[in-house]
Amino acid sequence: MSHDQSYPFPQVFLVDGGGGPQHSAQSPSLVPCWSFPPAQERARSREKSRGCMGVSPCLALVVLFLFLLVFAALGFEAYQINHMQEELKELRTVQPVTEFNAPQKQIGHKPEFNEKDKDNRPAAHVIGRIEKDYFPKTLRWESQAGRAFVSGAVVYRFEDGALQVNETGLYHIYSRVALIFKDCSSSFVHSVFVRRAGRPSPLTLMEAHRAGSCSPQQGRSWTTDSYLGSALQLQKSDRVFVNVSHPNYLSHDYYANFFGLYKI
Repeated sequence: MSHDQSYPFPQVFLVDGGGGPQHSAQSPSLVPCWSFPPAQERARSREKSRGCMGVSPCLALVVLFLFLLVFAALGFEAYQINHMQEELKELRTVQPVTEFNAPQKQIGHKPEFNEKDKDNRPAAHVIGRIEKDYFPKTLRWESQAGRAFVSGAVVYRFEDGALQVNETGLYHIYSRVALIFKDCSSSFVHSVFVRRAGRPSPLTLMEAHRAGSCSPQQGRSWTTDSYLGSALQLQKSDRVFVNVSHPNYLSHDYYANFFGLYKI
C-alpha cells in the first residue's frame, strides 16, 4: 500500500528488560494514518469560495443586473416624458386659430390693462370741494385729494370746474350730490351738461328733479341725494360740468359729492 512520504509512520521502540538498546522496527500490524490540512487553511479556502463580504459572486451578479434594469427603466421613462413635452410645445406653436379656440370678448367682462394702459387711459374722478363763502351753481371739485385722480386725455379745469376730454369717444359719465335741509324744501335740480366748441349754448346731458318734502320730525335736518350716470359720446375738447340749484345745502361730508368719467 502506498502512502504519502511527507507524513511518516510513527516510530515504535521496544525496550527489553536488560536495558540494552534495540533497533527500531515497524510493526507489521500497524495501519498507516493520514493527517488532514490544518483548520486555518480550510477556513481560508471557504472564505475564498464565499467571495467579497461573504456574498457569493453569483448573487452579486444577480443584484447588479437588477440595479441595471431599474436604472434603464428610469432612463426610458425620463426620455418618454421629455419627448411628450417637446410634442406639446410643437402643438402649441403650430396650433391654428379657429372659431372654436379664438379668444372671444364676453359681455360684462372687465378688460385687463397693463400699467402703461392704466396710466394713459382717459379717466377722471374728482370729489366735492367745501365752499364757505361763495356757492356757485356750477360746482368746483378737488382733483388731488383722497381718491381723486385725473389721467390720460382728461384735464381738470380749476377756473370753471370742468372735466375736459381731449380724445373723441364713448365715455361713461357719472355724478352724485347729497344735500342737507333743515326745513321744508320746494325742490332742487341736479344736472350734467357739456360745452362744445362751435356751440354757443351748453348742451344738457343728464338732469334730475327732486320734489319738495319735509323732515318727518320737526326741528331736525334731513338728507337727500341724487345720482346721474350714463354712457355718452363726447368730442375732442368737450368740457363737462355739474350744476346744482341749491349749492348752499350741499353736504360737507368729504365723499358725499363726486363727479367723474372714463372712456369705454
